[in-house]
Amino acid sequence: MTVALWSQPVADPASRGPAIGAYAPAVTPAPAFAQTDLVALSRYFSLLMMRNVTSDGYVIEDPASPGVFSVPGCVIAAPSYPANTPGVDQDYVFNWVRDGAITAIEIALAGLPLVPGGGVPSLIDYVNFAALCQANAKNSATVTLGHACFTITGEVRPWSEQNDGPAIQSIAILTLFDQLDGATQTIAKQLVETNLAYLLEVYQNKTTNLWEEYEGYSFFARAVQLRFFREISRNTIGIAVPAGAADAISWLESQLATHWNGQLYVSVLDAAAQAGYDANIDIVSSVCYGGIEPTDTKLLATAAILRRQWADPSSSNYYPINGADAAKGLGPLFGRYPGDHYDGDVAAPVVGGHPWALCTANFAEFQYRLANAIEASGAIPLDQFSGPFFAELGLGASSSAADASVALRASSDVMLRAIVYHSDHYELSEQFDGTTGYEKSVRNLTWSYASFLSAVRARSGGALPAKAKPRNSRSPRS
Repeated sequence: MTVALWSQPVADPASRGPAIGAYAPAVTPAPAFAQTDLVALSRYFSLLMMRNVTSDGYVIEDPASPGVFSVPGCVIAAPSYPANTPGVDQDYVFNWVRDGAITAIEIALAGLPLVPGGGVPSLIDYVNFAALCQANAKNSATVTLGHACFTITGEVRPWSEQNDGPAIQSIAILTLFDQLDGATQTIAKQLVETNLAYLLEVYQNKTTNLWEEYEGYSFFARAVQLRFFREISRNTIGIAVPAGAADAISWLESQLATHWNGQLYVSVLDAAAQAGYDANIDIVSSVCYGGIEPTDTKLLATAAILRRQWADPSSSNYYPINGADAAKGLGPLFGRYPGDHYDGDVAAPVVGGHPWALCTANFAEFQYRLANAIEASGAIPLDQFSGPFFAELGLGASSSAADASVALRASSDVMLRAIVYHSDHYELSEQFDGTTGYEKSVRNLTWSYASFLSAVRARSGGALPAKAKPRNSRSPRS
C-alpha cells in the first residue's frame, strides 16, 4: 500500500509518532470562533484592511494597465481581478468613493499615532487622493460630483453617479479632520464645501442606489445625506452652514418616512426594481452609515423580516448554511436582498444570491447600537411594529431594558463569530456560499473588514476616540 492510498491520518512509520510531512493529511488551522476575542481580532482585521490602502511607499500596479501605478491614498475595493481570481469575472482594483470613505472612518477611529509635527499619514494621503478625484470629476464633461468610481491614479472610470458618495466622504473628513496637518486641513475643508454645495443642489433627485443596480429615490442615499446635513450643521471646523441645510434636513426626514409601505421600509422608490428587492439590508446599513436611529420601530419591523427571510427554514429565501451554523450556536448570516443573483460572476447568476460578510456585520452593528440606546434610555422601543423583532429574541412586554441589552449583544456576537468561522484563516472575501459556507466572490474585500471593525466598535459602546487628536497646524509635508 502506498501513502497516496491512505484515507485516514496515520503515524509516520519511521517514528511511530504523529503524522508529519508526506504522511500527514492536508490541514488548515481553523479559526477558533468561540475562543477568539472580537476586539483583539479587530486589530488584526485593521492590518488586513490596510493592505488595500496605498501610500508613497506602498504602491500597487493597475492589473489592466501594466506600468500604471497607484497614487498615495487610493483605497481599492479589493485586490480582485479576473485573471487572478478563478470563477470571478469582476475587477475591483478601483477606488469607490463610498468604500474609501467607510475605510477612512475606520482608520480615523483606530487610534493611530500622529507623526512628529502632527497628522496621520494614511489619512493625509486619503484626503489628497479624494481631492484629486473630485477635481477630475469636476473637470469632466461626462460625470457629476457624485461619480462613484475612480482608477488607482484618481482618473474618472466610466461608472454610475451615486449621491451618497459625497455625503459619506464628507462625514469621513469631519471624523478625521483633527488628524490632518494644517495644509491638508485646508484641502479637506474645500473638499467638504464643494460636496456641500453639490448636495444642496441634488439631494431631492434620484440617484443610483447602494447596490448600483437601479436609479430612483434611495433610502440609503437619503439616510446618508441626512446624517451629513445634520453633522455639517454643527461642525466646528469653520465651514459656513448655508440656510438650505435646515430645509434639506426637514425634507429628507419627511421623504424617508414615505418609504414605509405598511410592513417594511422599501429600498428604492420610483424605480423599476426587480421582484424580491425587499426586505433589503441597505435599510439596516442606513443605521450604520446614515441618520437612521436603531430605535425606529418601523426599522425594527423591517429588520425582523430581514432575519426571517434568511434564517427561517420555512422561508423560500433560507440559506441552508444558517441551519448548520445554528447547530453550532452561530449566525445567522445575512445577504443583500432575497432576489439577489450576484456571486462575483455576473456571467453565471445564482438565483437567491449568497450571504455577505459586510451585510452580516452591519446587522450585528445595528443590534449593538440598539442595545446601547436601550441602555441609555432604560426603555425598550416596543410597539405593534417592533414586537415581532423583539419576540424573535425572546423579549416582550415583561422584559427589562437589561434583558434586551443582553439578548441583543449576544445575538450580534454570534453573527460576528459566524463571520470568523467562515473566514479563510481570518481573511474575508465579499460573500459566503449560502449552502456550504465557504468564501466566494472577490477576495479580501476592504469593506468586509471595515464593517467588522465598525460593529466591534459599536459593541464597545460607540466610537472609540483616537489616542491623540489635538488641533494642529502642521506645515505642508516636504
